[in-house]
Amino acid sequence: MNSNKALEVLDKMRLPNGAYTASLSTDYRFVWIRDVFYTVLPFIYCPSNRFDKAIQSLFDMFKSYEWKIDIHTVKKPSLLFEYIHSRYSQDLKEMDQEWGHAQNDAIGAFLWGVGERYKYNQKVIRDKKDLQVLQKLVNYLECLEYWNAKDNGMWEEAMELHASSVGACVAGLKSVQLLVHVKNELIQNGEESLRKLLPRESEHKETDLALLSLVYPYRIINRKMALKIVDDVSNNHERIYGCIRYKNDMYYNEGKEAEWCFGFPWLGLCYMELGMMEKAAEYVSKTQRIVPHNWEVPELYIGGKNKPNGNTPLAWSVALSYLFLESMKHNNNDYHGKQVS
Repeated sequence: MNSNKALEVLDKMRLPNGAYTASLSTDYRFVWIRDVFYTVLPFIYCPSNRFDKAIQSLFDMFKSYEWKIDIHTVKKPSLLFEYIHSRYSQDLKEMDQEWGHAQNDAIGAFLWGVGERYKYNQKVIRDKKDLQVLQKLVNYLECLEYWNAKDNGMWEEAMELHASSVGACVAGLKSVQLLVHVKNELIQNGEESLRKLLPRESEHKETDLALLSLVYPYRIINRKMALKIVDDVSNNHERIYGCIRYKNDMYYNEGKEAEWCFGFPWLGLCYMELGMMEKAAEYVSKTQRIVPHNWEVPELYIGGKNKPNGNTPLAWSVALSYLFLESMKHNNNDYHGKQVS
């Protein structure tokens, strides 16, 4: 399987500003903060400038809406459009369409990515203005009281307190605490909230594919809880073409829950994170099964129909499949992507 084709596919979705569209489909030809983060995750620990350029494009986007962030560092948003938007046009402008913009995990992902990349390559931070924006994002999470704030979560759905969102914020705040001022209680409040929530994702979801983020990439929970989450997902969510997000998921459900392709490589990366290499190896063939020769990995297979939906390729699916298969190929302590260029 020629992994260079994966880069060619990702380059089709890479914009001149450095960000990435979520897909080439009509529905997903937009820029999501979260999708950009996961799309460049394979490059976070390598010399490639893909990660830096993508993150810096988001820094510039935040600067263009700094006036809005300033408001909500002192006043909680009450309407969805008041939150930092989760989705943008290709030129990184807010869109008027009503959307579930309360997605605290996306802000946590951005913070975590900046902090982690800075440890490897300080060029991700260009100037004092970038640091000022970073500080304001921390203050935004404080104003939200993210540790008990309901949000739309990773899947942009019902407003609930999501463990995956709280965990992403905890990880992000920890990651940037050497770069900007982060009050100890901001992290402690999040950790306490996680202890109360886990192993559930939320009040209405016993488990969820999004919880894998707490294992990889964030590494924010202890081994016992990580094993519980990974086992729950692998035992209850795995299907033929990937993993369902959660029980009774109605997105692309035509008789059954849709099967998300990036579930296989994500589980494989989690087992690698846990040092369970034999178990991780089982996901190589599973991942290869959902990666076509042209590397245009779908978002999902429609539940009950066993065929991909129109969001093909999905940048996030391509990136996690690429990261996992390359990681297993190298199979050493640097598997997180340091060899990937």
